[in-house]
Amino acid sequence: MSSKSAILAALDSVAIAKHEMPKVAIAPRLDDLVGQFDASLKAVGGSLVKDNAIEALQQQVAALVAEGNQVISQVAEVSGNRETPEDPHALRDINYAVIQGELAVAENGSVWVTEQGAGIRIAPFICENLYLVVKADTIVANMHEALKLINLQDTGYGVFISGPSKTADIEQALVIGAHGACTLTVYLV
Repeated sequence: MSSKSAILAALDSVAIAKHEMPKVAIAPRLDDLVGQFDASLKAVGGSLVKDNAIEALQQQVAALVAEGNQVISQVAEVSGNRETPEDPHALRDINYAVIQGELAVAENGSVWVTEQGAGIRIAPFICENLYLVVKADTIVANMHEALKLINLQDTGYGVFISGPSKTADIEQALVIGAHGACTLTVYLV
């Protein structure tokens, strides 16, 4: 028996018996999911646009492009001025990314983004400002409901994004825009 096998056998001999996970029977709060999502998103530093969202987003992107900003869009209804590159290094100067979110979670203001929605994995993290487009009827109450809808077999990559990048590692002083997007706006369609 190898030393690795001996160690694993020793660990198996002292492992506790497996038992089922406890059932969590907390009913989700289903009233005003959009209002809950809006409040949660604000709490994590993001903002929400609900009225004429796609038109507002296209106008915003057109103004940004006119100012000379670099905008990549993965949403069909919104035109940026950059194509999705094969090489992620080509996005080093991207100012704004417009990405389709698959669903949103009311309890924490997060949005589930897949590789298909982002176009390229690095897009939501390398841009200076992030715009996420989410359908209003995909907002769920909590993470339990969200995880029931996510099938990781359908995508090679997925991530919950909750607000802009932030950290409070140093003396618990909150810094927004520490490692990724400095702003996050969700457009609800």
